[in-house]
Amino acid sequence: MDNSAGALSTGHASTPARSTYRRAGLAALMAAHCAGMVDLVALPVWVATLIGGLRLDAQHAGALPTLFLAGVVASSAVCSPLLLRLAARLPARAFVAAGFALAAVAFYGAGTASTYAAMAALHLLAGLAVGCSLSITHGTIGRSANPHRLFAFAGFALGAFSIAFLGATPHAVAAYGARAFFTIVAAVMAVAALISALAFPAAAPKADVAPSRAGKTPLDAPVWFAIAGVICMALTQAMLASFVARIGVERGFGLTAVTSVLIALGLVNLLPAPLAALTQRRLNARTVVLIGPFAQAALALTITLGNGFTSYAAATAVFPAVMIFCHTYAFGLLARLDASGRAAAATPAMVMAGAAAGPLLGGVLVKHFGCGSLGCAALVVGALACGCFARIPRITHTTGHAS
Repeated sequence: MDNSAGALSTGHASTPARSTYRRAGLAALMAAHCAGMVDLVALPVWVATLIGGLRLDAQHAGALPTLFLAGVVASSAVCSPLLLRLAARLPARAFVAAGFALAAVAFYGAGTASTYAAMAALHLLAGLAVGCSLSITHGTIGRSANPHRLFAFAGFALGAFSIAFLGATPHAVAAYGARAFFTIVAAVMAVAALISALAFPAAAPKADVAPSRAGKTPLDAPVWFAIAGVICMALTQAMLASFVARIGVERGFGLTAVTSVLIALGLVNLLPAPLAALTQRRLNARTVVLIGPFAQAALALTITLGNGFTSYAAATAVFPAVMIFCHTYAFGLLARLDASGRAAAATPAMVMAGAAAGPLLGGVLVKHFGCGSLGCAALVVGALACGCFARIPRITHTTGHAS
């Protein structure tokens, strides 16, 4: 198959400079990625803590993470076009460290807040701060010598982090109360801020476009279609993930069995990112992202309409892996479709937009049409995603980036 590390021809006159980061810089990028994507790991514990520990109803509990995600989306949408212009004036590490430091303060404050309004405001503030830091992090990864492989490493780091976080946090909440959750998340943000302040790397400037112009040049149409495809896949992921445990319990599998499936899911999530890195030069990236949405839909139909615990458990355990694997390839494509780094920097906005909309859409469907409707919706959204990815041009020449 075609080399997925190859560039896509978008009409740029010259190839941009790209950075090779040292180990300390790589560690900072991994830490920033894990902290910035903490909602993907923490969401089940987050909502459960708000309901069980703080006695919020489901609507008010769900609104707080949604406010955080809305802040990430808004901040990322603003930060990604300004990425190069900001980096041209001040070191990227200053923005990243400050953003995570502010998020740490906001999360700690949310844990000690006495009113719901204060908690809501602090969740939104944390999202705005994290969105800025995560956008710069992903933009920096997108400017690396091999964005596909580096993003795959970041995905593996997030998988390892998720096992540690989910293994420790529920016990801490049970022992010390709901406030412990916010203290732990604040500590994660503080560690990311410290590491970023010490070692966050500087991305290479774009060779053929001045920083003052890079944020003003419109993105090409294929870039927008690729972004839309990622949003659709994130929507399907969040829509099913929000109700997969409920589906298992309602089918009578039992809470213990469903919990064991979720633990297996966390272990399986360690595999797709390294697999994406290993297959980078063996699989065609465009083909991967075209197949991915339908693989998602097939698993969603199995989860919602299949019979028996075995099919449910197997499909549930591998469902997030499809998104992780395909998103790694999509990130590499975006880094080559848009050499300025703005599309890669908008990764938080893409993923979080789907993550924010998924639970709401899923809730409406389940309420009015039952859990089986989620599989049908996944098929429709998957078709839309595939249509978007089909607009990405085929690889026309290879850059030969070293792996």
